[in-house]
Amino acid sequence: MPYPIEDKLVIAIASSALFDLSESDTVYHERGLAAYREYQREHENDVLAPGVAFPLIRRLLALNGADENDKPVDVILLSRNDPDTGLRVFRSIQHHALDISRAAFVNGSDPFRYLSAFNAALFLSANPDDVRSAMSRGAPAGRVFPTQFIDDSSEAELRIAFDFDGVIADDSAEVVYKTGGLPEFHKAEREKATVPMTGGPLHRFFAEVAKLQQRELARKTANPSYVPRVRIAIVTARNAPAHERVITSLRQWGIQVDEVFFLGGIDKARILKEFKPHIFFDDQVGHIEGTAHIAPSVHVPFGSANELAAKIVSQVEAKDESKST
Repeated sequence: MPYPIEDKLVIAIASSALFDLSESDTVYHERGLAAYREYQREHENDVLAPGVAFPLIRRLLALNGADENDKPVDVILLSRNDPDTGLRVFRSIQHHALDISRAAFVNGSDPFRYLSAFNAALFLSANPDDVRSAMSRGAPAGRVFPTQFIDDSSEAELRIAFDFDGVIADDSAEVVYKTGGLPEFHKAEREKATVPMTGGPLHRFFAEVAKLQQRELARKTANPSYVPRVRIAIVTARNAPAHERVITSLRQWGIQVDEVFFLGGIDKARILKEFKPHIFFDDQVGHIEGTAHIAPSVHVPFGSANELAAKIVSQVEAKDESKST
């Protein structure tokens, strides 16, 4: 019988998100691919240090039981490298006792066409170009930012925080805000308070994590002494009266979260410093730059704001290229 990958919460992850590859990346950018491959082979027995997404992956995999029928989470290593170069990564995975056994090494070709085949609910990488390529295929993806977060490996709880608009919901309300300002946004949200939002790029991942949360709560119901290990928060710039549509959407989706913060312009870092998530997802680079130093943070390049930013970057790059020629 084939492995039931369609029944799993699957995370596809690049080695750049799972481990600290800063030294390797320096070799690649300064000396080229051949030197990079030689460097990895020379250091294939040197264990890589944990990267930004390591706390998330370690805790997700810890939710799996010993029995094959009690393993709801699967992690796939997705790499542009060849298998020979990837040997160091797999040896580091084994050293850190991560239950990751599946991988795709495509030796420079496009790996993102395989995300659907692997049933991936999320792809994480430190490479912004790879993340944009995955998103262009309609795949849920995010770019991890460097962080100063120090993981407490003695605790088992997994805490995940999400922005709302442009992440777990679409950015239609955000478009109203950007085109009509705050008064028009509040007016539209009052009128649509009972209309649930359409799911955003990470909606499926959000829903799958919520299933893990309910699984943990069911264990506590069966055993009152059990301590649930999954905690979910929504941290949004919305406030009243725009809060009601968030609640309407969660009810329609059949999802309960542990904590919701309607901040109305308060710096998100103030909340995340206390919640201490092992990962935080937001579609605004400005928010991520403000939170990455205290929490592992992921930019989800989705929606009108990111399309505009990408267009500006493309125009600047085109001008630079024309000047050089």
